[in-house]
Amino acid sequence: MKDIPKPQRLRCSVQNYDWGRTGEESTVAVLFSRNNPIDPEKPYAEFWIGTHPSGPSSLLSLGSSDSQPVLLKSWILENPSSVLGDKVSEKWHGDLPFLFKVLSVAKALSIQAHPDKELAKALHEMNPSVYKDSNHKPEMAIALTEFKALCGFVGIESSCLRKEKAVFFFPYGFRFLHCFIKELKDILTSVPEIRDMIGDEHIDKYMSIKETDPSDETKVVLRSIYTKLMSTSEEVVSESVSKLKHRLNTESKVRMLTEKEELALRLEQQYPNDIGVISSFFFNYVKLIPGEALHIGANEPHAYISGECVECMATSDNVVRAGLTPKYKDVQTLCSMLTYKQARLSRDFAADSFE
Repeated sequence: MKDIPKPQRLRCSVQNYDWGRTGEESTVAVLFSRNNPIDPEKPYAEFWIGTHPSGPSSLLSLGSSDSQPVLLKSWILENPSSVLGDKVSEKWHGDLPFLFKVLSVAKALSIQAHPDKELAKALHEMNPSVYKDSNHKPEMAIALTEFKALCGFVGIESSCLRKEKAVFFFPYGFRFLHCFIKELKDILTSVPEIRDMIGDEHIDKYMSIKETDPSDETKVVLRSIYTKLMSTSEEVVSESVSKLKHRLNTESKVRMLTEKEELALRLEQQYPNDIGVISSFFFNYVKLIPGEALHIGANEPHAYISGECVECMATSDNVVRAGLTPKYKDVQTLCSMLTYKQARLSRDFAADSFE
């Protein structure tokens, strides 16, 4: 019988992205502080457990304080069969087949999507400094606190609210929790800034769509609308966001703003003059309570808004961004890669909370 290695204590990596919670307000910082000092003024956004080169874990129990730490990947390579098993170790060559994270989100992450395997390979070959590996990145997030996110395009028609605990899956089906969903047709007519940016021709084409129309035709129209919006010049975007902000602040004095409108104002405070502020109206706004989960497949748009979660994904750090970020925006790639599936809520979708 093969020797089975004993469990090992890990020293894990953190990412100090500026959207992270600061100091001990961050669960990421609290976890990191068990083996390392933390800076109370610094954001601690992500805690990584895995073998990805952008944030590899090492073993605390091997090596001395004055020697180079033993990487988790190196230890796995020394004990491949007993740690991962023959089939997994042969396929993954010493890498864990998943990356586990804890996220502490203080302000919104970018409007983004993760490529499928074919696209990931192509992006890595074309621009390895941005797309650092050739793997896909499907992911599952489980809420530790109330967790808010934008995920997937809203549907053509309005949908009812649900208030049970749920697991949210996209594109396989959603049940929404404590969230206000406006159908896309309503959004296109009630947000004048969007109409001004896209133009009447594109809007009218979408308004003529019926739920019974073939989904492929609907996707073509939605893609043209969203690409038109995201390709708007920075000058026009800045002007449109300013108009939106002024209008909503004025209207808030005489009516109650919707949750999506309030969100747009919060996003504008975090990312002034960013196309993501207006783009947010196109997506479902979901809120998870602790124990609920959200799965996001390849090529689906999303943006985490606030809260803390644990996340498990394929071993990859590939992110295609197009808004709500100071980082590199690859608008053309994002608009071309999305599935443009629109969420249809299923009352019969079976889902249990993680408890």
